[in-house]
Amino acid sequence: MKSAQNDMTVGSPMKIILSFTFPIFLGNVFQQFYNMADAVIVGKFVGNKALAAVGSTGTIMFLIYGFVVGMTAGFTVLTAQKFGAGDMEGMRKTVVGAGVLSFVIGTILTILFMVFMKPLLILMNTPSDIFADAYAYIMIVSGGILAQMLYNLLSSILRALGNSKLPLYFLIISALLNIVLDLVFIIGFQMGAKGAAVATVIAQGTSGVLCLLYIIAKVPVLHIKRDDLQVGGTIYSNQLRIGIPMALQYSITAIGTMMVQSSLNILGSTLVAAYTAAGKIEQVVTQAYVAMGTTMATYGAQNMGAGSVKRIREGFKACTIVGVVYSIVAATFIMTVGKFMTYLFVSEDVKVIMSSVDIYLKCIGIFFIPLAVVNIYRNGIQGLGYGLLPMMAGVAELIGRGIVAVIAGKMRSYPGVCLAGPAAWVLAGGLLLVMYFYIMNVHMKKVFGTNGKD
Repeated sequence: MKSAQNDMTVGSPMKIILSFTFPIFLGNVFQQFYNMADAVIVGKFVGNKALAAVGSTGTIMFLIYGFVVGMTAGFTVLTAQKFGAGDMEGMRKTVVGAGVLSFVIGTILTILFMVFMKPLLILMNTPSDIFADAYAYIMIVSGGILAQMLYNLLSSILRALGNSKLPLYFLIISALLNIVLDLVFIIGFQMGAKGAAVATVIAQGTSGVLCLLYIIAKVPVLHIKRDDLQVGGTIYSNQLRIGIPMALQYSITAIGTMMVQSSLNILGSTLVAAYTAAGKIEQVVTQAYVAMGTTMATYGAQNMGAGSVKRIREGFKACTIVGVVYSIVAATFIMTVGKFMTYLFVSEDVKVIMSSVDIYLKCIGIFFIPLAVVNIYRNGIQGLGYGLLPMMAGVAELIGRGIVAVIAGKMRSYPGVCLAGPAAWVLAGGLLLVMYFYIMNVHMKKVFGTNGKD
């Protein structure tokens, strides 16, 4: 049954990583089109203040989305390990466990975010001239958390079995649907920022339903039997042990970005709009790093299940080479012509906003290699089954981003705000490298009773 999916425990690590990463990268880019389409259409047809309203909630959306992605990816680490070990019955039990936990936690998150959203926006110094639109937009997004949860859980399950292409296809469909619905709700029904949020939730739910229908029709190894419903406390506890730290890892990062957003909001809605446009450009380019991290989580989990330490090391080395090469290319692009993508988002005060976009892109571009390290090694280590250690790197990110953001806010320095992210990447990247070599040289020897060789 393993051959029906993608067994990452055999074959060339470099070839496997590249072939697995590319569809995820494209899928992540299309997923960014949800928010990018919102920003483009809102900025062009409603105005800069509406764009700033959508952008001012970006960090909260990252908090929501990051928690969902981290948690569902963590829950399915055990799925990939069982698959790598050839234990199909155990694998299906982990799928049931992940589904139950995701539904329960997703419901709780929906309630919490909708109850505390207004105080959160106030705490973040959201400008008064965009507060109403920002609140309306993010409340609708919060109400659609279970739709996010459905797609991300099912796509994580498919990826745990080595299938990274089908989630891409469904995301392409839903991204195109999102653009069409944006045009209908924002321009046709003149719903403004609220229309963008409604379109996003519908599109996300559609991608989740498509994943579910595909699994029912085409993936018999995932068809749940009556015995599979008896999950047991051990699986639940192991999934929570990995999934919650991974979710908190993303949340810690999001809290840091919220501190940055709070400092940025002090500078006014024009710079918020510029930062929003620059952030959208960054998100498209940096989705490759997210894809590399997702790949390493699955690769590490499957090979951990198969007990192959040598392949784990080879995989980290191959992915690091890919990350460094991509970083050089991406930095060159984003620091030279990236600013011209501002025209996609802005129709007024373009020259003023473009200059601020350019500052942001140059601040982050020279630090892309540390960002590659963060994504590859954090997710890779999590895939090996270590949940708490990578979270320490998240704390380092929070410290670096938070300190720089607070100083920049007090100095009212826009370049300082732009450098908060790079500071986080450098601190976290260094710590993750230390963790990786520690695990390889000490923990893996204890687990396998060898010197790390098969």
